[in-house]
Amino acid sequence: MRPFIPTASVFPNQPPSELQTAPMDAEAMRAGELRGRAMKQRDFRHDLDLTGEELVHLLDLARHVKAFPQLYRQALTGRYISLLFEKPSLRTRLTFELAAKQLGGDAVTVVGPIGDREPLKDVARNLDRWTHGIVARVFWQQTIEDLAYWSKVPVVNALSDMYHPCQALADAQTLVEHLGELRGRKLCYLGDGNNVAHSLALTVTRLGMDFSLAAPTGYEPNEEVWQTARALAGTHGTQLRFTTRPEEALEGASAVYTDVWASMGLEHEATQRREDFKNFTVSETLMARALPGALFLHCLPAHRNEEVTDEVMESPGSVVFDQAENRLHAQKAMLLMLLGEG
Repeated sequence: MRPFIPTASVFPNQPPSELQTAPMDAEAMRAGELRGRAMKQRDFRHDLDLTGEELVHLLDLARHVKAFPQLYRQALTGRYISLLFEKPSLRTRLTFELAAKQLGGDAVTVVGPIGDREPLKDVARNLDRWTHGIVARVFWQQTIEDLAYWSKVPVVNALSDMYHPCQALADAQTLVEHLGELRGRKLCYLGDGNNVAHSLALTVTRLGMDFSLAAPTGYEPNEEVWQTARALAGTHGTQLRFTTRPEEALEGASAVYTDVWASMGLEHEATQRREDFKNFTVSETLMARALPGALFLHCLPAHRNEEVTDEVMESPGSVVFDQAENRLHAQKAMLLMLLGEG
């Protein structure tokens, strides 16, 4: 089977503002076409629950939703989602709540451990009687898997210890907006080989983008995830590389990405991690190792002057707030493909 490779025609290098000149009746027809495609998998537990073609379609839909929000205001009328948050949240919670409401539906939110007061399997089978989907931000991937097993409605992974797939979708949308065609481009990730790194490796390599990851010894990505990403890269004609030297990873990069050194739940390791990652701070000096005009990305929240300097965060190449905005649009597209009725 030939690998699916996105072409330039799928992602024309045209900002959403230019789309506003198109006749609205044509765009309404386009919205109907885009909304008419559902995911083959019922759940979005991790990045690979989206096929390569579905990934490209979702990004196309997200771009259209962003350009023409008025065409989707009633798309999820009468549809409700449960939001379960074991971890504190700003971007994930607000963008999912807003996504549901702006599509004509609504959301209810519960904060706290899942399965603490009653078994998780009972929680899942209560929620699927009341709402049409479950979005969960959790500590452990197994919680996502268990929710998907016991629930009769779609389950979306809004973050786990292994994956951050909704973030990767917003990141891909941002990269396409700023770079256009991704084939032949390179994304460099500096930092812990964590959930964000996993999802980026599984996503951008399927969009034609090379991916390099630099981390200190002991902070490598999960071996199983990395080997899966390596196989995908081979299938899609892209390059995947790990190194412990930031300078090597940055060579030829069109975009540079970092994340906090100690994620939620790892705060007790913060002092040791600051020592281990002291040469990985994304500074103007390190950015100069990438291609001229390289973008800077961060999933936020950022610890300024720790994993990234304030100067880089505020530089013209920083697109961190575009990423945050695109969480809303990418997640709208995800909800449309999972919950929409076409």
